[in-house]
Amino acid sequence: MSRRVVGAIRLLAGLGLLVTMAIQIADRVVNNVFDPWEYFSYFTIETSLMNIVVFTVGGILALRRPSDTVLFTTVRMATLTYAIVTAGVYNLLLRDDGPSQGFQPLGWPSEVMHVWMPLLIVLDWLVSPGRPALAWRRLGVVMIYPVAWLAYSLLRGAVSNGIYPYPFLDPATDGWGSVIAYIVGLSVGLLGLGALAVLYSRRRGHITAGV
Repeated sequence: MSRRVVGAIRLLAGLGLLVTMAIQIADRVVNNVFDPWEYFSYFTIETSLMNIVVFTVGGILALRRPSDTVLFTTVRMATLTYAIVTAGVYNLLLRDDGPSQGFQPLGWPSEVMHVWMPLLIVLDWLVSPGRPALAWRRLGVVMIYPVAWLAYSLLRGAVSNGIYPYPFLDPATDGWGSVIAYIVGLSVGLLGLGALAVLYSRRRGHITAGV
């Protein structure tokens, strides 16, 4: 696959994800249930915003350069792990949860963000040309955002009388032991996925000076 084709696909994906989020927000606004603090506190929404930026920047790089930069590839590696975890958590733990806003939201935007975009992000990592090999020390970047998001989410829950973005983070659901188990499990999962992504980059990418 040529870099130009990759660039066009990435730009279209970024635009498509932006439009999807805009439609989802509009649906909530029309039904008078849009709470920006709630909406933009979800891991899925925040990482989707990251994915819009990554797709857009990646598209421009693919159209203008023969290869991606190490910095961009490092960020892309981190957002790849977030996308896979988002898809896994949604499909294993949250898919069957009924609407909590008192209305029936549009279903397809959630499918786009939790299923189709993660699949596209994985395919982009596996088949797109021009990816540099990453040094193992860059694996630590994966945990920067999740740790910050977790600290914010737990603090928000503590000061807002138990408002947590997901049931598995709410100690009222199954206790703090369950919360800690989920945190540890997801952290191990993120680092494991990041390690696989770095390994793949070193097997299939070209070695870049300074990585």
